[in-house]
Amino acid sequence: MEIRNLGASGLRISAIAYGNWLTHGSQVEEDAAQACVRQALDDGITTFDTADVYANTAAETVLGKALSGERREGLEIFTQVFWPTGPGSHNDHGLSRKHILESIDGSLRRLGTDYVDLYQAHRFDHETPLEETMLAFADVVRSGKALYIGVSEWRAEEIRAAAELARELRVPLVSNQPQYSMLWRVIESEVVPTSEELGIGQIVWSPIAQGVLTGKYQPGQPPPSGSRATDTKGGADMIGRWMKDDVLERVQRLRPIADDLGLSLAQLAVAWVLQNDNVSAAIIGASRPEQVTENVKAAGVRLESDVLAAIDEVLDGVVTTDPALTTSPRRSEMFS
Repeated sequence: MEIRNLGASGLRISAIAYGNWLTHGSQVEEDAAQACVRQALDDGITTFDTADVYANTAAETVLGKALSGERREGLEIFTQVFWPTGPGSHNDHGLSRKHILESIDGSLRRLGTDYVDLYQAHRFDHETPLEETMLAFADVVRSGKALYIGVSEWRAEEIRAAAELARELRVPLVSNQPQYSMLWRVIESEVVPTSEELGIGQIVWSPIAQGVLTGKYQPGQPPPSGSRATDTKGGADMIGRWMKDDVLERVQRLRPIADDLGLSLAQLAVAWVLQNDNVSAAIIGASRPEQVTENVKAAGVRLESDVLAAIDEVLDGVVTTDPALTTSPRRSEMFS
């Protein structure tokens, strides 16, 4: 397993992180989820990402049980706060001081740990002063409940404002967690240059574009039964943007490139995001242990410039790059 620094910080993490957004506590039974975590550990993954909102807090509980008994100092555990949890009353979401300080305690209890290595703002909160949010995060760090702080899906100007406050408060803001893949490159023009300047690393999610970059979806054919594209509770709305024959046909044209490198399409996709120097880790999920092992093989793979150019040529015209597509909802929109 390749080990990288998280941004400019001294925290070292595995280049492949294991995440349980769409699986633990919802799609996958607990025994299978624990088997996937065991496989991740066996394959050298030390970094585990979750969030309080995943399966309405159940994912944190499942992950905590799966990691129980492991040497805590040998793990990097990340979680997040913002989206509605619990009954969803007026203070059960957002980045207010109240919600952050109450949420970290709930996350630690469910994860069965005294601290998380990274505590992340899952989206930007338009309805709470940024100063209030950052001061609450600083207090979480100073209390020892989190070692570092990060954000997720924040725009470049939001990251810059947070970084300025973090410096004033003397707390380590070290990461951003955006969606990033061969097909979704909206962070490249603004977020990545800003993050590089500020010493912030990317922990990217959906590197295989919700499964589209595995090649299992064929142009002109219905999606396989039981796949994510058919599961309204498992991301079908997100994957829909790519379920077009033009996109699917281009993905199939990537197969010879992967074959020449001795990689699967999924491995090629994960390796591709790891070529970006500002990417500290790629988050993978799994419903079966063998999926973990396959994706881990992308760690340490170097793609030469001619390979990267060939990928760009194949995908020209179907890649999304508009930085304005990085958005955070207002709280009122969560319940509309």
